Amino acid sequence: MGSGIATALILSNYPVILTEVNEKFLEAGIGRVNANLQSRVKKGKMTQEKFEKTMSLLTGVLDYGSFKDVDLVIEAMIENISLKQQIFADLENHCPRHCILASNTSTIDLNLISEKMRSQDRIIGAHFFSPANVMPLLEIICTKHTSPQVIVDLLDIGKKIRKTPVVVGNCTGFAINRKFFPYTQATLLLVDRGTNLYYVDRAVIKFGMPMGPFRLADLVGFGMAGMQFIENFPERSYKSMLIPLMLEDKRAGESTRKGFYSYDDKCKASTYPELKDYIEKSRSISGVSIDPKKDIVEMILFPVVNEACRVFAEGIAVKASGLDITSVMCKGFPRYR
Repeated sequence: MGSGIATALILSNYPVILTEVNEKFLEAGIGRVNANLQSRVKKGKMTQEKFEKTMSLLTGVLDYGSFKDVDLVIEAMIENISLKQQIFADLENHCPRHCILASNTSTIDLNLISEKMRSQDRIIGAHFFSPANVMPLLEIICTKHTSPQVIVDLLDIGKKIRKTPVVVGNCTGFAINRKFFPYTQATLLLVDRGTNLYYVDRAVIKFGMPMGPFRLADLVGFGMAGMQFIENFPERSYKSMLIPLMLEDKRAGESTRKGFYSYDDKCKASTYPELKDYIEKSRSISGVSIDPKKDIVEMILFPVVNEACRVFAEGIAVKASGLDITSVMCKGFPRYR
């Protein structure tokens, strides 16, 4: 994700310092930025001269020594609360007082991330969507302490890097991911109740989504987002055993070449007949009644609508139209629906 964000910034002529924990990861990150730009050259969207000039805006470092004059830092590490807390405590000591400290977290409450910071007014969420150099949306998350000037400045940057910024309030999952937390849970409930997993994906694609929920889960990985919802909203959570059973056998999606689907070297997906063994075991553990005739689209999307209403009622989203825009631009919800 960090390389995609760096790509988006240097494409808009912002100089970027990319830092990593070791030389290997740093070289890999710079390599991904290079590949992103080379792809534009191959497609005729960028000249070789422009490529070289743009790459010159990127500097790689292994410590915070170069951060003494920066205006904005965007943290984009794995979703680990204690590590993020330590990073922001360190950044506060190495960055100038005016520097905006932003996190690209997709689910973690910013109040948790900033717990060890002295100056709460300059932390903000800058949630990009993968791939960050392509996806048009930027979710800006502010806490009750975030300075209005910090919000205005990040809005300006978002527009300059050609993103559509949407400002939301702070909570677990924020506006976009929180309203779609029930999406995967509902699909897992359907499968536990007897619906064919691949039929669910086909039905959702027929409805107008760019890909089905299980194919999407394979793409983005079985990360901590679902667990965050279960932990913070247990009263309306459904915990299927299907994903935990798959993870026991290292079926974690595209990253392992096997998830709900199997993948070849080019990440082309194919169905996996043996998945039925995991499904049958999950059904036996869940103990839910079998009812494969439920309307698939309603079963999956009505909980999303309900969660969106909660997000709006709690003031996380200022306008209902903002929730509509994010659903279309980030999740691929069909405009004509």
